[in-house]
Amino acid sequence: MEAMQIVAQLMAISARTAPKSAGQDFVTIKILHGADIQKLAQGMIEFGQDRGKANFDRDGKNVMESQVIVLIGLKDAAATGLNCGACGYDTCQAFQKAKRVDVEFQGPQCAFRLLDLGIALGSAVKTAGLLNADNRIMYRIGVVARHLGFCDWDYVMGIPLSATGKNIYFDR
Repeated sequence: MEAMQIVAQLMAISARTAPKSAGQDFVTIKILHGADIQKLAQGMIEFGQDRGKANFDRDGKNVMESQVIVLIGLKDAAATGLNCGACGYDTCQAFQKAKRVDVEFQGPQCAFRLLDLGIALGSAVKTAGLLNADNRIMYRIGVVARHLGFCDWDYVMGIPLSATGKNIYFDR
């Protein structure tokens, strides 16, 4: 367990130091362990059942068997100012004035900030892989972590960690 917490801390460093658009950092990171993992896992199973959503139970069972969870997300990410239109708006100013919706995640989001998040996630799982810690990026963890109040971020993904004789996140 202690080794997996060290892996998670090193993953957090990798996510933090990953390149960010315009050198602006809106990436947020939190590590869950102990009773929080069981609460999250049970919450995932219940969330899927209550809403009739597939695979929240499957992923919740994986979380239940995990030693540590790394949450990586975005909070209050500002537009980059490029007016690229990838968010669906003509200008960053129009994007920033857009009505915010909050379903499983809050949006719209600047595409470059989502890319920043993807690069941070990739850097984190690269570190876990180099340290031979089994892992998998799971969107369902992020949905329920927000729902249960583990974080108040706008967009979040979760990375469960496990060290067993067989990777529990594949061939499920």
